[in-house]
Amino acid sequence: MAYHLGSSPSLLRSESQSFFFNSLSSSRPLQFTPLRTRALTTNLKFPSQQATHVSLQGSIPQEIENPSGESQNPDKKSNSSYIWVNPRSPRASQLRKKSYDARYNSLVKLAESLNSCNPTYEGVDKVLVDLGKNIIEQDAVIILNNMSNPQTAPIVLKWFREKVVANREVILYNVTLKVFRKNRDLNGAERLFEEMLERRVKPDNVTFSTIISCARLCFLPNKAVEWFEKMPEFGVEPDDVTYSAMIDAYGKAGNVDKALSLYDRARTENWRIDAVTFSTLIKIYGMSGNFDGCLNVYEEMKALGVKPNLVLYNTLLDAMGRAKRPWQARNISKEMANNGILPNRTTYAALLRAYSRARYGDDALNVYKQMKDKNLELDVILYNTLLAMCADVGYTDEAAEIFEDMKSAGTCKPDSWTYSSMITIYSCSGQVSEAEAMLNEMVESGFEPNIFVLTSLIQCYGKANRTDDVVRTFDQLLELGITPDDRFCGCLLNVMTQTPKGELGKLIGCIERANSKLGNLVKLLVEDENSEGIFIKEVSELFESVSVDVKKAYCNCLIDLCVNLNLLERACELLDLGLTLEIYTDIQSRSQTQWSLHLKSLSLGAALTALHVWMNDLSRAIESGEGLPPLLGINTGHGKHKFSEKGLAGVFESHLKELNAPFHEAPDKVGWFLTTNVAAKSWLESRRSPELVAA
Repeated sequence: MAYHLGSSPSLLRSESQSFFFNSLSSSRPLQFTPLRTRALTTNLKFPSQQATHVSLQGSIPQEIENPSGESQNPDKKSNSSYIWVNPRSPRASQLRKKSYDARYNSLVKLAESLNSCNPTYEGVDKVLVDLGKNIIEQDAVIILNNMSNPQTAPIVLKWFREKVVANREVILYNVTLKVFRKNRDLNGAERLFEEMLERRVKPDNVTFSTIISCARLCFLPNKAVEWFEKMPEFGVEPDDVTYSAMIDAYGKAGNVDKALSLYDRARTENWRIDAVTFSTLIKIYGMSGNFDGCLNVYEEMKALGVKPNLVLYNTLLDAMGRAKRPWQARNISKEMANNGILPNRTTYAALLRAYSRARYGDDALNVYKQMKDKNLELDVILYNTLLAMCADVGYTDEAAEIFEDMKSAGTCKPDSWTYSSMITIYSCSGQVSEAEAMLNEMVESGFEPNIFVLTSLIQCYGKANRTDDVVRTFDQLLELGITPDDRFCGCLLNVMTQTPKGELGKLIGCIERANSKLGNLVKLLVEDENSEGIFIKEVSELFESVSVDVKKAYCNCLIDLCVNLNLLERACELLDLGLTLEIYTDIQSRSQTQWSLHLKSLSLGAALTALHVWMNDLSRAIESGEGLPPLLGINTGHGKHKFSEKGLAGVFESHLKELNAPFHEAPDKVGWFLTTNVAAKSWLESRRSPELVAA
């Protein structure tokens, strides 16, 4: 073991030399061990009679933590001189008692006593009287550095100032500041700083870095920035570690440009950056929507050998959730597990949001199950996120179970969004009685139905062909003083596509009251009035008046209505207008080897209309002598909503068979129907007059 002696240098030097040479003359062979093997060697240090330099990085065998906890210089060399001593010698135990190790341990015990003593000068003096008269500055540093009571520490500091002539008084203040940092007492640290100035003690980099880190621990980034920007006033130049910490502080204080500027400098000058700062950088990039930047920072951190902690992983998972990149969230969670970092509630919540937003239903439900198994509490926002996902993907039974779990957990109560999701789920699945029961429970809980709830109910009644209930719900919306919006009108329009022609008049009245332009348009279609030149003008004006996010839905529904009413020409006009206004894009594509029809974003009526137009285009190409490519394909997409009995692919497969079309589903490309140019040409020539089969 290594012993650092604090006794008389002359005595120790003579004793240690005698001990060393006696060991050499021993009849037993000596075995010298490497320098770093403290368990087998004794390391003697001889201090000078008077301490000429006191530093927190000074050479004492017990490591004293740097008072800032951040600014350390690992390359600094000790000025101590050492000799080797055989630890097996009987004199080793005597030297051990005289070493500074023993004194260090006694000073640590004194610090513990001071933490619990009466916080008065008399109480402190009573504890420290055992130090005797030969007190050195290093003793004061060790005691203050090991204290944790912010009430007693300033009194201890005062006691040492009166008893010890300090070579650098700022060091005593720095270790006292560290006590306030341990307790996250920024006000106490600021008061001590004011005392320093009153006593004309000049602060150094450690002073400021300690206060800055205290502000960070108190979650006061603006205070950290304030103290950092004071440093030039005192002629103090921040070191690399302080600069690195300020990346985190500026980021959390909202000064993103300054934080990123310091980060660029950090990369250029190879500053040491901790995981907390990297976490802040990831959050900065995530909040700005630069999700690739989040991943780049993460990879740079790993390349620098900085180990990610739980907070960083949670921040990255949250960013990937907002980016709707659930596959990356899954990979990150696996890497986190491989690194032995256990997830907490925040981790599970981030994964739940990531999977739910991206409609990864099975993954989201698996995370929910894990949270239940671990008795982790979900708040109303997480429950609503999960239920909204169930509404999007059609998980009716699972949503009902989650809703009951929420009510029985007792940690939170359903709110209006909870009931809205449940009504939407039952409405989309056509469960009218369940939707109505949920509406009644919502009202009994003190929540009035909003436009989202009433929109879902109208959709539900429309699926069940309960037109009178649709009209009644519309009247209820007006009675509640709710103004129908574009989405609500789109829902009414969608219900019309599912309603028998004999009852369309009831719905036209509702639409006319909700949106006069749309009402006039559907009236023209249903009544089949002679509207040459007027119809397309009316549709164009309608699309100019509605929001962008509903234009495709309106166009799809209007085409569906035309198909239902066997108005082929009107349907083709609407499709052409949709292409002209770029409501629909990239429906057809051509290459030298394949011509394709893309129907993924279309409703069934619009898809059938697009097929009819494409067939005519192919026929004209053949008639004009233009050769067809080797392959022709129809892409319906492979998605199938759980609320739907059939996806578009299933419906089209049946329809193509009815047309006796030579298109067959590709075994290696889901959602694609392919044929050769020879088969297509033969089929098209056999069809003298293309027909449109109504939906």
